[in-house]
Amino acid sequence: MTLLVDSHCHLNFEPLNAGLEDVLQHARDNGVGHMLCVSVTLETFPEVRALAHNHANLFASVGVHPNEREGREPSVEDLTGLADDARVVAIGETGLDYYRSQGDMAWQQERFRRHIRAARISGKPLIIHTREAAADTLRIMREEQAQDIGGVMHCFTESWEVARAALDLNFHISFSGIVTFRNAEVLREVAKQVPQDRLLVETDAPYLAPVPFRGKTNEPAFVKHVAECLATLRATTFEDIAGQTTKNFFALFRHAKATA
Repeated sequence: MTLLVDSHCHLNFEPLNAGLEDVLQHARDNGVGHMLCVSVTLETFPEVRALAHNHANLFASVGVHPNEREGREPSVEDLTGLADDARVVAIGETGLDYYRSQGDMAWQQERFRRHIRAARISGKPLIIHTREAAADTLRIMREEQAQDIGGVMHCFTESWEVARAALDLNFHISFSGIVTFRNAEVLREVAKQVPQDRLLVETDAPYLAPVPFRGKTNEPAFVKHVAECLATLRATTFEDIAGQTTKNFFALFRHAKATA
């Protein structure tokens, strides 16, 4: 029985792409029924789109990661045009990252604004990445009326105050393997408080493998360990977390259609 959705992974990245069929089978064996493959550049978007077209249980997003500087800069027209595809269910990942990029961040902020505008035009929700930039991220979300389309704060690592502000803007909160890390006590307190109908789970594979696989290559099968951690934190069952986060995924990414 398939219970879980990995709401954020990068199956076109090495080494997952080299052993994709084994990765997908391992996911099925661990009850992961669907996966959202997330774009980080326009140049590699065709790889992400092909995965979604070739596998009924995979979906795609289109976007350029905030730290990417080498590839083509996306216009609103680029993003909306590429999003006009039944297998593309979201815009992103986008956002702000002041940890890996320093200096004048105007270029990053303007890119973020274009993604929000494209999401509002296309009617497809946003996947937002924020790191050491929460205040500016929330400010731009408000200024661009991101609440009109909604989305998810992926791989969430911020405070409850940031989570509450994002929730007020019609966003979901997604937890990755980081919530299982020994030094993530503050994040675990946040995970206890997110309303059940706004909760998602993800791997961000091939990165951030959860305990007990920390330091190894992450894969969608491991999202069950994130769900198990949340079940313990929230004093409920794994089945409840799996069922609720799957329901939430398909409610948010309404263009995604579940397979049997």
